[in-house]
Amino acid sequence: MKRIGDIFDVIILVGRPASGKSEIIDYLSSLDSAERRRRFHLGEPVVVDDFPMLWSWFEEDGLLSEMGKPRLHTDEEGYFREEYLWDLLVRRLCLEYRKHRAERSRGSTVVLEFSRGSAHGGYRRAFRALSEPVLEAAAVVYVSVSFEESLRKNRRRFNPKAPHSILEHSLPDEKLRRLYEEDDWSELTKEPDLLRLGAVQVPYAVFRNEEDFTTAGGPELGNRLEACFDRLWRWSGRRSQS
Repeated sequence: MKRIGDIFDVIILVGRPASGKSEIIDYLSSLDSAERRRRFHLGEPVVVDDFPMLWSWFEEDGLLSEMGKPRLHTDEEGYFREEYLWDLLVRRLCLEYRKHRAERSRGSTVVLEFSRGSAHGGYRRAFRALSEPVLEAAAVVYVSVSFEESLRKNRRRFNPKAPHSILEHSLPDEKLRRLYEEDDWSELTKEPDLLRLGAVQVPYAVFRNEEDFTTAGGPELGNRLEACFDRLWRWSGRRSQS
């Protein structure tokens, strides 16, 4: 894991849909920069989420259908035409990281956010698609909720007037179940604190959110996030000294 002074370079933020990832980012982004750096070891958050990329594909395919042309990415039910498109989304995240770091080397923490279910290769496949520079720079935070909690919050957050919204988008129950009911995180994390991804070792921490601390936000969420990021920072420091 790479540090930039007293802040993380890259945080990979993963977990089931509606687990609280976007709410965590919203909370951290709202903080004063000095507090965010002191308590969470985060610089200015530069968020790269694959949902806007995915949504643009849906929109393009909808427009192509209206034009009487073949859809490029998805079928009429909104499922990918090719499995490798999941890998392409991850490569796009890495590309955005590379572009940002080419322009700005310090003062920011890049947050790569996505969800992956076992139905489309899970986190094992997604992490394999990450570039080596990202893997070498990253630490991972997994937001842990059951599928039932993911389903509950997915239903609750839906805003039909803003299906493109980061905080208010939602999936139909059937699609959520098909794509995200099964999750391979536990299979990847047999060893505490460390993901072994090929030749690279990536530190990780788990933020447990089954009780839904992210919806209310406030001090309780902040304290729990601080404990999570502090554990990740201290552990990664031991790794860098070994």
